Amino acid sequence: MAATMKDIARLTGLSLATISKYLNGGHVLPANQQAIDQAIHQLGYTVNSVARSLKTRRSMTIGVLIPHLENVFSTSIISELEDKLHQIGYSTIICDYHHDPALEAEKLGFLTDRQIDGLVMMPLSGCREALAKLKERQIPVVLIDRPVEGLDCDAVLVKNRKASFQAVSRLAEAGHERIAVICGPQGVYTADERLYGYKDALTHYRIKIDEDLIQYGHYDTESGYTLTARLLDRQKPPTAVFVTNHEMTYGAVLAVHERDLLMPDQLSLIGFDHQLLNQVLRPKLAVVMQPLKQIGHTVAELLLNRLTGRDHQCPAQVRYLDAVWQNGGSYGPLS
Repeated sequence: MAATMKDIARLTGLSLATISKYLNGGHVLPANQQAIDQAIHQLGYTVNSVARSLKTRRSMTIGVLIPHLENVFSTSIISELEDKLHQIGYSTIICDYHHDPALEAEKLGFLTDRQIDGLVMMPLSGCREALAKLKERQIPVVLIDRPVEGLDCDAVLVKNRKASFQAVSRLAEAGHERIAVICGPQGVYTADERLYGYKDALTHYRIKIDEDLIQYGHYDTESGYTLTARLLDRQKPPTAVFVTNHEMTYGAVLAVHERDLLMPDQLSLIGFDHQLLNQVLRPKLAVVMQPLKQIGHTVAELLLNRLTGRDHQCPAQVRYLDAVWQNGGSYGPLS
């Protein structure tokens, strides 16, 4: 026989009103939340989502729209977000748009038609008008990694410019002057911010900015490999390379190993978000690590505060988080 809310009440000693409030997305005391979660797990209780949506006019579903399901940055954050949402009875519909603006708009329309209660999105073109209409309908929207120009919206952003500045500064302090950078696509907020940080560092250390050392990739392994190979095969290659994304970092390392170059003796390399690669590389790669779990937790916190009405701050909250430096033997000092 299926467990009921009365069974949860008997097991926890809490009132039906408290349990119902929690199951429908309301705020309860942390101790009560823990007790209800434990009872749900112990009893195998499942929510009748159809009946609940008719009663509360909520689908208990959050739409998630990301650039690519193979992107480690995106999926790591979504995994953390899903865990937080599941604890209070929300499900997710996850879509990716393959870095295609037209597909981004199509998938956003698909999610909107599914009567989602909230949206988490890592935008490309932004779909500003469509997002503005969601906000008009009082549907919370939280952006990850990239704001949308002209839209007041909750967002969780990493201090990309600062992180990039710090990484390139370490290369400059090690004595490098020919420092290349492999960026993401031009016009993408994160790619632009990381490029600005690179240029800030060179300017700070009075190193001439050489546009030929600035390469634009597509946030994928193939472009990381191709662009690094192109740089290394020049008559006068750079002595250091800063790669600004997880997948491109992997491609860059492939290109370096293919040429049997030793790091940092023959090339210094700093990458982005690659803890797994460091488990097999020797020397370890120096990387800029984004706080993926903290981002996921913060996104969930902003979204749930909006859904439960605990946060009425208008028009929006923007949380800026610091990246973390992970040292490695793959850069300087320059010999």
